[in-house]
Amino acid sequence: MTFPSALSDVGTAGADDRAVETACANALVAALPGTALMAQRHGGAPVPPAELAAGVSATYVGAHSADFALILLDRTELLAAAGGDASRVRLGDVLRPALEHAASVIGGGMLGDATDGAPASLFQSPDAVVFDLVGEGGVAGWFAVQVRGEGGPRRFGDVSSKLGRISGVEMTLAVEIGRARVSVRELLDAQPGTVIELDRSVGSQADVFLNGRMIAHGEVVVVDRQFAVRITEVLDAIDEG
Repeated sequence: MTFPSALSDVGTAGADDRAVETACANALVAALPGTALMAQRHGGAPVPPAELAAGVSATYVGAHSADFALILLDRTELLAAAGGDASRVRLGDVLRPALEHAASVIGGGMLGDATDGAPASLFQSPDAVVFDLVGEGGVAGWFAVQVRGEGGPRRFGDVSSKLGRISGVEMTLAVEIGRARVSVRELLDAQPGTVIELDRSVGSQADVFLNGRMIAHGEVVVVDRQFAVRITEVLDAIDEG
């Protein structure tokens, strides 16, 4: 799932008040299944290492990327949300909608697979912000988020192993050869055989879109009696239009 860019609405990743990370945490708790929780900046003892294996983590890749890790101590309600059968639905599948909600705050990218386990290195990273997830009975879990600017280095873990989490994610690639503006009347009057002129001339480059965002230009070719596109130019920045 991709998200439109929204980071500018809440500030920049290096802001002193950590507005982006706080907004991510607030969005996360608003979408968590079960009893209502509140996110508060963590200021106590480190997260117990024994709880890390019971969490989930995900990497968000875009103009601004981020790493998320979520641990919930009581997973009874999560099991109920999974239909009561933990063998058929992974914890990451149940918690993914909440992680997607947190990622939508950043926008302009895609969330990878929610995998089992929360990396200790993320909770220990000086660039990450850790939140206590607090309910009526006290601390119910923790959420860690580290936002990186465009081209920003990763401060923990192995890059290749993290990218491996989303390497198998399939995305929609579309090729557009042109557009046309028509009135409602013209559209209603269209019949088989109606010709609609596009805004491109013969031989013009086609636009290549990845999940709805323009990433390249190319030319349409035929390979084994099927249409294909030969990439002629890769854009330096993802088109935001």
